[in-house]
Amino acid sequence: MSGAVYDVLIVGAGIVGAASAYHCAREGMRVAVIDKGMIGGGATAAGMGHIVVMDDSEAQFALTHYSRQLWQEMRPELPNDVEYDQCGTIWVAADEQEMTEVRRKETFYKRRGVSAEVLNSSTLENYEPNLRKGLAGGLLVSEDGVLYAPCAAKFFLERARTLGAQVDLGSTVVKLGNGRVITSTTEFSAGIVVNAAGTWAPELTQGLNIKKRKGHLLITDGYPGFIKHQLVELGYLKSAHSSTADSVAFNLQPRRTGQILIGSSRQYGAEEKQVDNEILSAMLQRAREYVPGLSGLSTIRAWTGFRAATPDKLPLIGPWPEDERLFLATGHEGLGITTSLGTARLLVDQIVGRASAIPVEPYLPARTFSEHTHA
Repeated sequence: MSGAVYDVLIVGAGIVGAASAYHCAREGMRVAVIDKGMIGGGATAAGMGHIVVMDDSEAQFALTHYSRQLWQEMRPELPNDVEYDQCGTIWVAADEQEMTEVRRKETFYKRRGVSAEVLNSSTLENYEPNLRKGLAGGLLVSEDGVLYAPCAAKFFLERARTLGAQVDLGSTVVKLGNGRVITSTTEFSAGIVVNAAGTWAPELTQGLNIKKRKGHLLITDGYPGFIKHQLVELGYLKSAHSSTADSVAFNLQPRRTGQILIGSSRQYGAEEKQVDNEILSAMLQRAREYVPGLSGLSTIRAWTGFRAATPDKLPLIGPWPEDERLFLATGHEGLGITTSLGTARLLVDQIVGRASAIPVEPYLPARTFSEHTHA
């Protein structure tokens, strides 16, 4: 692909870049993808792979709901190694105050066509007997799912390749903009350049208000059936709303392998990749408070990853106001895997000048650019 001219050149081979490449190639565009690492090697590999509808805001709901629909449509085509499992999410309520939030979420979801069921204490115990006794109940969102994201990213890029896309791994981009991408060895030209580089995106496009948010995960040995749904404490939402403080929350995910992923944590300002034993310990302790039986399970690996976070918790999807040939697809924080397909569709719709299934305005980079210029 040395020096060639493309319609769209995507920087970043994570799940967002991979899905975008696939959808651009489907439109008949000449596509290339460049990444300094491997396919799905950054936040894509580090995340939980939860396909979840979220309701922090109408815009977050719209994108996660739309994306979940797209995942469900694509499900029959996904290979086995993607491990797509529509296990559902249970938002766990510890007390009556949290049950009030359960009922609010149920109303919000049902009004917008999302299946959601309030569980009382005994139903919750029947569904998930390894949760501690005496929890107030929960909300089951049955159409949520989980998957193994690195293999999903590979699948999208393989599909893109069959449609003629080029993929260049191991090339470090040193500069992009004005229809050009310059690596340490080559200069490429394209009608449009897409910055889908996640936490690395601000280094390539000056002025992006994206911060790194560090997260920890832990995985167990195989214990098939120990939990059956993605389990998340409602307190997770409270911790997710904090934009500065370090926090941990109970979040368990069953995998098709029988293993259990244990999360989650959020840290700002932490630049080191190393596991922080204090955070890991707090995270595990929080998980054991909800599922005491975790104490008897073997954990085999812990790791960290960095998410690209924006101040309003919405991604940047669309043209960058300073460069009409530069589009962004970044800033997804912990929802990049869920929203990768929706992001790809919104991106392509804007590139070809077509109306989208959901309004694009909440995700346009111009919203942060105006804050940046008037700051």
